[in-house]
Amino acid sequence: MLRDRYAVDQFFISIQALASEMDPELAQIDLLLDDELLFQMIKRDLAQRYPRTTETGRPSTPVEVILRMLVVKRLYRWSYEQTERHVGDSLVLRRFCRVYFESVPDDTVLIRWAKRIQPQTLALLNDHVTALATRLKLTRGRRLRTDGTVVESNIHYPTDSSLLHDGVRVLSRVLKRAQKMLGNACTLGKNTFRDRTRSAKRAAQQIGHQARRGRQALKTTYRRLLRIARASLHQAQVVREALIAQADQAADALRECIDTFLPRVEQVIDQTKRRIVDGEQVPAAEKLVSLFEPHTQIIKRGKPRHETEFGHKIWLDEVDGGIISGFRILDGNPADTEQWQPSLDHHVQQFARPPDLASADRGVHSAANERYAQELGVRRVILPKPGAKSAPRRQHELQSWFRRGRRWHAGIEGRISVVKRKHGLGRCLDRGPDGFGRWVGWGVIAANLAVLGHAMAAKA
Repeated sequence: MLRDRYAVDQFFISIQALASEMDPELAQIDLLLDDELLFQMIKRDLAQRYPRTTETGRPSTPVEVILRMLVVKRLYRWSYEQTERHVGDSLVLRRFCRVYFESVPDDTVLIRWAKRIQPQTLALLNDHVTALATRLKLTRGRRLRTDGTVVESNIHYPTDSSLLHDGVRVLSRVLKRAQKMLGNACTLGKNTFRDRTRSAKRAAQQIGHQARRGRQALKTTYRRLLRIARASLHQAQVVREALIAQADQAADALRECIDTFLPRVEQVIDQTKRRIVDGEQVPAAEKLVSLFEPHTQIIKRGKPRHETEFGHKIWLDEVDGGIISGFRILDGNPADTEQWQPSLDHHVQQFARPPDLASADRGVHSAANERYAQELGVRRVILPKPGAKSAPRRQHELQSWFRRGRRWHAGIEGRISVVKRKHGLGRCLDRGPDGFGRWVGWGVIAANLAVLGHAMAAKA
């Protein structure tokens, strides 16, 4: 049975008030999270976990507790285990999370509930947090600055040799499990279940040692590693057919695991052969950079010390008051010029009016983008033109309002830095594309709640 809340424990509140006071910023965030619409948004997603037992069955962890513990996790950049431990040890956090004298949910329970919350829900949740900030007069949406950054996936640096080694290691691990399951009834022969992990590891290490030597030596070792990977691939295909004949639930689960990794290993073998053996230039869109996070994309932005990044490019819109009013996870590495119009459209949808001032970096500049903003009703468009400028254009960008807008726009770099350092947006630790969306969503929401809590505490 899905519960909304624990009953308020006045005795606990009295003890907590005597022991310690809640931090003023946390106290203001506590008030913000009492919003009923925020609660109902999360409840709709959580109710999908066991839809037939919403009103019956064993009582679940309350929705309010899950929402507040997930907020606390990202506010302080804790892991699930740390969140469970810190909430259990603190009277203040027990009250904030509405746990009182009840047992704190186990970290694994929290993980399972967190996976039910959809990325689209978090985007709507952030829109509502922005609406709360507008209602509290902490922002008016008069100014908009927008910029992009990259959130990295939690993967090792992808090289052809390491990806091939990963493929052999994963397939060998699955084959061991299949051998135990098939047991003595299996007639495939011992060689079918041979573990080639050590051979692949030695070849990958040898490639690392040969990296500074001639290309021909590398090719020879890569060919050997490719033969090892192909052999493991063939073994997995043979075992897959045997698992189909087994026809039980455990065998089906193993077969699904093999079906997941077989095409990925095949792709890694193909791209390695094309790139190393055939000397072909493989486009970034055709490369797989992780067997475990295949959604990861190759992003090149020309940044110093970060020439190539692996993850997803995200686009952030920030309004006056330090509120991130919108965020988007982009597909691939599209041109920055394509992000200006969606940002303005979302702002109009959010605030029911265009901003008085809108700014972006020079990479967003185009005549079409300037014209679109002006036609929309933006009075001051801050889009510096890259490259050589005509004399009228130089005079335009030297105007005092343009220069003030440029100085204000620089603040979005600081906002991005804070969200990455304080709320963990630099590297996604959740798995899969949905996990990536949840990670970004909670990071942005936590950052906005921290800004709102600080502003409300200063006004109180």
